[in-house]
Amino acid sequence: MKVYGTPICIDCRNYRALQQSRGFAAEYIDITASTDNLREFLALRDHDPVLAPVRERGGIGVPLFVREDGTKTLDLDEALGWLGQPPVRAEEIMEHRSCGINGCR
Repeated sequence: MKVYGTPICIDCRNYRALQQSRGFAAEYIDITASTDNLREFLALRDHDPVLAPVRERGGIGVPLFVREDGTKTLDLDEALGWLGQPPVRAEEIMEHRSCGINGCR
């Protein structure tokens, strides 16, 4: 499995911490590390129907999980299932979003 992400994304950081603590193998591609990585991600993001809702909301779409057969998901638990891993437990989330006056969104 490939995982596209960036260290400036809380969900990507949480994924990386989970991967490290559980010790499963997956190729992590930091989309901000090089223009080649960014181009590779954008080629997927800009044309794949799975990411259409993200594009419509003006979102980025990371972490993006891509299975060996080309199946894509933004759902961490689904991606973990591809690897035979159980879903994420609440206590495994290392960073939590801070909520402002209007709550979390």
